Amino acid sequence: MSQTTAVIERYLADAEIDWELGARDGEFVVSLPGERKLKTVVSLVAGETALTATAFVIRHPDENHAEFAQFLLRRNLRRPGVAYATDEHGDVYVVARVPSSAVDEDYLDTLLGTVLEASDDVFNDLLVLGFRSSMQREWDWRISRGESTRNLEAFRHLLDHGHGEQARS
Repeated sequence: MSQTTAVIERYLADAEIDWELGARDGEFVVSLPGERKLKTVVSLVAGETALTATAFVIRHPDENHAEFAQFLLRRNLRRPGVAYATDEHGDVYVVARVPSSAVDEDYLDTLLGTVLEASDDVFNDLLVLGFRSSMQREWDWRISRGESTRNLEAFRHLLDHGHGEQARS
């Protein structure tokens, strides 16, 4: 067991954070509860020389691609130690890479807090930028059928066009 792996295991146990071993050597899959997203799943990979953290944020946008990308790039300027990145499909992740020698419990606490914040805090903004038309169709469909709009309540101010009394929470 590497020193970094031991530090990660000790930190996760002490912090009582849900985790499991990942498929790769030295990988810990950590689940962090969110406020806007139900949870953020973070892959921590302790390599020989570095710790890499990766968390899925949101799938590729349906619309407003340039504005969506600019929003993320501007956010990169505000996030110390982590950055937004996309994969070959355009899905968005938060990533970080730090030398193993810098990893201790305090650093892990800061890292996971920063990753969670970067994933959770912007989630609703990204939904509106990249998926507003889909959300509007879903809202309208639910209203027309008298279905619950509870999972879209955070967006009522954008989606409800005077039909709020018909929606069920």
